[in-house]
Amino acid sequence: MRFFEDLQVGMRRELGSYQFTAENIVAFAKQFDPQPFHLDEEAGRRSLFGGLAASGWHVASACMRLLVLERQNEAAAEAARGEPVAVWGPSPGFRDLRWVKPVLAGDTISYANEIASVRASDSRPEWGIIQGRNTGTNQRGELVFSFLATAFVPKRPAGD
Repeated sequence: MRFFEDLQVGMRRELGSYQFTAENIVAFAKQFDPQPFHLDEEAGRRSLFGGLAASGWHVASACMRLLVLERQNEAAAEAARGEPVAVWGPSPGFRDLRWVKPVLAGDTISYANEIASVRASDSRPEWGIIQGRNTGTNQRGELVFSFLATAFVPKRPAGD
């Protein structure tokens, strides 16, 4: 993981992609968002979405999974090289969550994160605070999802 000092506004990470199938859309909806247009193809066609639509929370959850996996892979690579591993802190929240376009069965969403702001913490001098814009883009290059997340990032320990 990168330390606070390694991060700059504009840094971008491609996180990977997730394919939304009818099966995984319905499975997620049954458990977490059982609205008709997430559960039934015909109900989805009759809705404003025009087809079986993934829950926005499913779209967000896929993003979170890819964010976590990317950080875990980066930490493992750093540890393998014998480098210190920065363990990021919790997120105090997010804002500006937008589901811009529907995600329908058959869509593949590619996710990315771009650092929007970097600042030192006033109350915790060993930490910095970053904000990152997380986005999802479909296979046609259309933005479908976006939110601004905040995270605590440790500063590099003295001597490293």
